Amino acid sequence: MPDETPEPSEDELPAHLRHPGTDPDGAPDRDPNDGSDGETTDPASILEDDAIGREDTLPGEVVDEAERLTRLAREAVVDAEAEAYLDDRADLLVEHGYTARIREDETGDVLVLHPDSWVEDDTIRTDRIEDVDRGIEVPLSGPGVGDDWAEIDSYNRTIVENVREAHGDTHAATVAALADFAGNHYAKPLTELTAEELAEFVDDYFRRNAWPTDEQRAVVEKSVELAFDAGGERCPSWQRR
Repeated sequence: MPDETPEPSEDELPAHLRHPGTDPDGAPDRDPNDGSDGETTDPASILEDDAIGREDTLPGEVVDEAERLTRLAREAVVDAEAEAYLDDRADLLVEHGYTARIREDETGDVLVLHPDSWVEDDTIRTDRIEDVDRGIEVPLSGPGVGDDWAEIDSYNRTIVENVREAHGDTHAATVAALADFAGNHYAKPLTELTAEELAEFVDDYFRRNAWPTDEQRAVVEKSVELAFDAGGERCPSWQRR
């Protein structure tokens, strides 16, 4: 089952979480631009610089994978597929004593990763939160989110068209599927896909999702190589022996 823990009510939250402009003792935060020596408690700074990668939180690669699985679950059109992604996310996080939930803010949805010990009977208990900074937040939507993806998608589509012009529609159709795979599953330019990710594309994604023709199947490895050539990058050695 999905591990989405209900959001605590506003009255249950500590003052500094109800009102981000106050510190844990209820005093206003210092203005980070006022020239004082005090450190700002801007959540973005805490989450980016301090929480991720600490010994008592989550490694950066685990946070990235949890975000990827969450996005895949949100994009899935079949409930069973979404459940599978969320189960994979739960299995990933439980190894570190963490769980996940989605918080809906005015500016967009946020993936919240926090210690499982904070939860009792599917509810976050504030009396169990010893260090609020162990919580990690990843915006899933809202201002700024998706800007990078749009740039990545534009780059990938340019490669598709370059392959089409130089090598024809059959190769271009496969490269278009590769562009979808790179952007939607890994949020990266297709020329940055690793050998393992390329193998995943050819052995799994291409067969199940691209609806390839016989012509595409016959030249899929060549199409991948042409995509990297069009981007001016060396294609990793990923083909199975």
